[in-house]
Order: sequence, then structure tokens, then C-alpha cells
Amino acid sequence: MKSFIHPTAIVSPEAIIGENVHIGAYTIVGDHVKIGKNCKIHSHVVLDGHLTMGENNEIYPFSSIGAPPQDLSYKGEETYVIIGNNNVFREYVSIHRGTLKENKKTVVGSDCLLMAHVHLGHDVVLGNRCIFANSVNLAGHVKVADFTIIGGGTNVSQFVQLGKGSYIGGATAVDRDIPLFCTAYGNRVRLKGINIIGLRRQGFEKILISEVVDFYRNMESSALSPKSYIEQESVKAEYKDNPIVKEMMKMIGESQIGIAPFMS
Repeated sequence: MKSFIHPTAIVSPEAIIGENVHIGAYTIVGDHVKIGKNCKIHSHVVLDGHLTMGENNEIYPFSSIGAPPQDLSYKGEETYVIIGNNNVFREYVSIHRGTLKENKKTVVGSDCLLMAHVHLGHDVVLGNRCIFANSVNLAGHVKVADFTIIGGGTNVSQFVQLGKGSYIGGATAVDRDIPLFCTAYGNRVRLKGINIIGLRRQGFEKILISEVVDFYRNMESSALSPKSYIEQESVKAEYKDNPIVKEMMKMIGESQIGIAPFMS
């Protein structure tokens, strides 16, 4: 099927537009943009820079994707935004391309929902099936794993990592790593517990979930720091057959900025 481009849209002849793409009124598409088939770009959208977008994405009015990074070290180098399939970007979403400080890419996976006014800074890597409510802001270099949910008005600092299946409550200020399948909220962020609902939705067995909860509670009540706690041989032995706990321990052990403290 042929694509539809509104007469008022400005689309570079060098842009690559897939089949059955809809581009609305007053939208601007730059020279190096590649749009996969079946995407719907509403009116007043700006797509710029070296932007590659997969299939079946929908972008609502006044969004800006592929603009230069807000980084004083950026001097116009060729950097990128890479977007997967089946994503929805609501009004005023902004996504900036990467810098030379990492691998030059800002990446969004597939099947994500970014609600109105969400911002992804340079070098952010966002996994699959993530949901961000209105006005979530991710600073540069933030890494977000699959199935993460973030409540509205939350701000995430540079270099923070949010583990798979984590749930961040609204209006939270996140300046520390959040282990996978943990819930957290507050200013500054505190760990609240385990995202049991998220684990159930992903089909994990009840016994595995119970062990994850036990691990979290024991770590929380320990006099040791989380990194010291997971280094105990008895802890490693107790949870050696639980893949979720093993992945949590791996993330805690590798955290460069430390995980968020527990709720007092």
C-alpha cells in the first residue's frame, strides 16, 4: 500500500518511508530518517537526525524525536536514535540522539507506551514493553530493562539503571539503581518491596516469587549492606536455583552508583 503524506508536511526526498505510512499535517521529516511500514505520524511532529524507526509505531502531535543531545560536549557528530516496533509516543514526547560518550545511540525497544511529555535524554537505552506515565524525565545514560513501569512526574538521574520488571511510583526522584522486580518511590527514592504483580504477569511460579520476597526481606533486615549481604556463601547457596534472585544479586553486585536504600 502507498503511504499518505499530507500536502503541508515537509518530508526530505532523502528520507526512507516504508509502505502504508501516514504522515500528518505540518510534520517535518529530515534527511536521514527511516520510517518502517504501517507507522502513523500525526500532525506537527518533528523527526530529525539519524533516526531509524521500525514498524507499526504511532507518534502523536508536537513530539520531537532525533534532535541533538542536550550535552555541551556534543559538536554535531553523527549519532543516532534507534526505535523498535509497535510503540506509542503520545503528545510532546522528546527523544534525543546519542553522544560519543557511549556507543552514539539512544535506543527504544518495542511495544512501549510513552505518555505525554515524556523525555528520553541522550544515550538512554529503553527495553521492551515499558510504560511511562505523563511527564517522566530520563537524563542521559539511563538504562531501563524490559517491563519497567514508571509513574507520572518521575525524574531519573544520569547513569541510573532500572532493573527488569521494576515499578517506580509517581513523583519519585531516582538517583540510585533499582534492582529487577523491586518497587520504589519517594524523593529521594527508597525501595518499598517486590513487584509481585509484575512477576505473576510474567508467569513465574509461586514458589519462585515467594523466594524472591524472602530474599528481599532478609537483605532488608540484615545489618550488612546489600553488596556485602549477597557476597555471603550461605546466601548464594540458599538461592542458587532461583534465576530471579541470581539476576538480582548480579545487578546489585555490579551497580556502580549503588542501589536505592530501603524504606525506613
